[in-house]
Amino acid sequence: MSFEKLIRIPADRIGVLIGKSGEVKSQIEKACSVKLEIDSETGETLIIGVGMIEDIQPFKAVEMVYAIGRGFSPRNAMKLLEGENTLHIIDLREFAGKSPNQVERIKGRIIGEGGKARRNMERLSDTSISVYGRTVSIIGETSKLKLAVDAISAISTGSMHGAVYHKLESARSKDKLERLKLWEDQNVF
Repeated sequence: MSFEKLIRIPADRIGVLIGKSGEVKSQIEKACSVKLEIDSETGETLIIGVGMIEDIQPFKAVEMVYAIGRGFSPRNAMKLLEGENTLHIIDLREFAGKSPNQVERIKGRIIGEGGKARRNMERLSDTSISVYGRTVSIIGETSKLKLAVDAISAISTGSMHGAVYHKLESARSKDKLERLKLWEDQNVF
């Protein structure tokens, strides 16, 4: 039994997935034990596992292709190979309905002036965030993903940025205290 998955990415992201001289495509293939067959006209990408079927790497390749298709740079998509990092995609139509103007308004709130809001959320939640098309995508560890998803949901439903940042800062402080307590409780002798 072998691994095969067909996904489609937007046409304007095909070049990013392939990379200069096929560099990104080769990196993903090597790191994830897969072969990528990319249709440069439609964006259809067939991911074929070439390693052991029990290997999780082909699933990481799927996430990486999706991440690049959702606006992440290849460097940020490669973070999916680190630790427990995973990809989460939010469809902004959940908050805006079918109104393109509402989607644009929400995207503007999430990005903020000069990208400041997005950068603040990334820094405070320890994640990477991409706003592309009608989606917001997040790469991070599971516990951090939840913080970022909650923050984006709050901003999308009209919460004030300051309140959202405060909540993220509180969660970050609580996490630091818990890690410090774990460290203090360890018997070093």
